[in-house]
Amino acid sequence: MVQEPPVRIERRLSAILAADVAGYSRLMHNDEEATHARMTALLADAIEPAIAEHRGRIVKNTGDGFLAEFPSAVEAVRAAIQFQTRVHELAVGHAEDRRILFRVGINIGDVIVEPHDIFGDGVNIAARLEGIAEAGGICISSSAYDHVRGKVGVEFADLGEQSLKNIDRPVRAYTLIDGGEPVLHDVRAMSATFSRPRLSIVVLPFANLSGDPSQDYFADGVTESLTTDLSRIARSFVIGRHTAFTYKGKSVDLKQIGRELNVRYALEGSVQRGDNRLRVNVQLVDTEAGTHLWADRFDKAIGDLFDMQDEIVSRLANTLKGELIAVEARRAQRSTHPDAMDLNFQGQAYIYKGITAKNLSTARDFFKRALAVDTRSVAALVGMAMVDLLTAAGLLSEDRLARFSAAEEMANEALSIYPNHATAHWVLGGVYIYTGRVAQGVAECEEALRLDHNAAYAHGFIGLAKYYMGRAAETEGHVLEALRLSPRDKTIYLWASTVAIAKLQLGLDTEAAVWLRRTIEANRNFAFGHFLLAATLSLLGTLDEARAAVRAGLALDPDFTIRRIIATRLSDNPTYLTGRERICDGMRLAGVPEG
Repeated sequence: MVQEPPVRIERRLSAILAADVAGYSRLMHNDEEATHARMTALLADAIEPAIAEHRGRIVKNTGDGFLAEFPSAVEAVRAAIQFQTRVHELAVGHAEDRRILFRVGINIGDVIVEPHDIFGDGVNIAARLEGIAEAGGICISSSAYDHVRGKVGVEFADLGEQSLKNIDRPVRAYTLIDGGEPVLHDVRAMSATFSRPRLSIVVLPFANLSGDPSQDYFADGVTESLTTDLSRIARSFVIGRHTAFTYKGKSVDLKQIGRELNVRYALEGSVQRGDNRLRVNVQLVDTEAGTHLWADRFDKAIGDLFDMQDEIVSRLANTLKGELIAVEARRAQRSTHPDAMDLNFQGQAYIYKGITAKNLSTARDFFKRALAVDTRSVAALVGMAMVDLLTAAGLLSEDRLARFSAAEEMANEALSIYPNHATAHWVLGGVYIYTGRVAQGVAECEEALRLDHNAAYAHGFIGLAKYYMGRAAETEGHVLEALRLSPRDKTIYLWASTVAIAKLQLGLDTEAAVWLRRTIEANRNFAFGHFLLAATLSLLGTLDEARAAVRAGLALDPDFTIRRIIATRLSDNPTYLTGRERICDGMRLAGVPEG
């Protein structure tokens, strides 16, 4: 028996247009015959001519809409604009509840072709994009957008990555901008339609587990204060307390809350008061996936309840800032079309990885790309300022003054756009402190604290300022305040090293070694920490261990020399200069290159 060859399936790459009538069931319920007649007329007078003119074909009618195929995305979008414009003109004379308006979705995909139909994921995505389009609007995929950008005489707004029904991966979508504004859904439908804002969060009312209803005020106070503090995160979107408190005492589905409030994250927790202890449990949840991203417990002796509430809220706010930025950076890595905010998150994530030349260089590249997308991106300007500040402060550049100058310029530019940006103020304060303008630097850090009392970095820089002023005994107190506010901060090693150099200035070498070991434990990629440890160990007489620390430092920063330390005069205070020379002497003993 001769085996017949398999039937060859025809496939081709096409631009697929899916369209349906918004509110079709309601229109048919109100007046079947009139709706059907108007649909038939619109197909004949507006839609079919536009599709034919742009070399498309209607593959099939679906009762309330149609599926069309085009040889290019440009032709598909031009046809959609043409017939949507005409349909809108014809609908103007009808009562609002009887208007026929189409929603259109367009995608490019490889499809299976049959005489009267086409199949495949490309078709399914077009149909799902049509479902999130506005009545009278056009929604296209990123694959289609790449082909039509700059070629069809209209602009599209980025809706971000969309989770579409029965599509196993997120699809980045764009919506047609009409008259300079995106064509948007009714506000009541927004949460179900558009991508949830980045850094969007609701703080749900904390549960009072004390068994004493009179303690509700404390749980509510933590909730309200945390809502306020999280709203200070730049570009964050935090649901107001009045809305959040509508969920108090209810059994909630966090995925549903995410959809209802259009937020990516929910923070939930509980407060329990015992005889002399207070315990707060908290967890951060991704409302899209329903997964727990982070959890922590705060267990404190009961003192002044309001002071304790402030401490708990401050620590939570600082920890959450780092956690949210890390999560958003991971999301941004998956984006095929990153915008300025995507790029800024990734830049910040590299700073958090550690102060190395490679990490800071990579972070700089992300911030540069963000500024290429948006020249007035405050986050990118502040990010660039941070990179230059940390490069110079971490002794990773031979020309520290140029880096400090660049950081100052960027921070000032950011503040000219957004004068109340707390981070920009403490970055500028750090620049002033490192360049001999200590009083100005402290003033900038105090301004940052006025704008955001949780700005732990401002406390850290004030501690550094006291070191440059020859008042090293005061440094530790300021750094401990920073650590109190943000005990799990990604850059805790910087603060620990600040205390260490203050201890060295005071001749407390054994205590300095303890802080430096803490520095390296927190971040083994911090090269200067290894060199400081080497200096301290040599001053303590343990030269073999000191030389091992030098090798570890040079493995991270092979070009480091003592000349970097003495090349820039960061303060004229004699106590500081004496302490600095002592550190250099210790490095020489350990074998750090002179340069």
